[in-house]
Amino acid sequence: MNSYRLHTEIEIAATPEHVWSILTDFPFYPEWNPFIVSINGDIKHGAKLQVRIQPNGGRAMTFRPRLVVVQPGKELRWLGQFLFRNLFDGEHRFAIEPIADGRVRFTQSEHFSGLLLPLFQKSLAQNTKTGFEAMNRAIKARAET
Repeated sequence: MNSYRLHTEIEIAATPEHVWSILTDFPFYPEWNPFIVSINGDIKHGAKLQVRIQPNGGRAMTFRPRLVVVQPGKELRWLGQFLFRNLFDGEHRFAIEPIADGRVRFTQSEHFSGLLLPLFQKSLAQNTKTGFEAMNRAIKARAET
């Protein structure tokens, strides 16, 4: 089966708890997040979210992934599927890792797979990766002010 990974990271001068509080404060996403413009849903394992993304140069899209990992201060991960499993799946991961006193590495990555992946791979490599990087810079700016 086709598979593709995106990986971005940024260092942030903040505690893991502070970065987590921004990452999981979904109602404030429209104020600061240029890529994921809204998320609705409960932050608990197994919960369904409603996520709206606006890739730079791409079309806005809403999807409904299920949370598969919720580790406060460490990791938030969801799995989204288009129509049904193995057609076009994306497992999105946010990780917060302490690297020094008062600093963290914030990683945003996604593993894509499925039969339709070849149709979307160019857009993922350009627009989606650019969106991840823009969000990383925005969460850094918010956490450090």
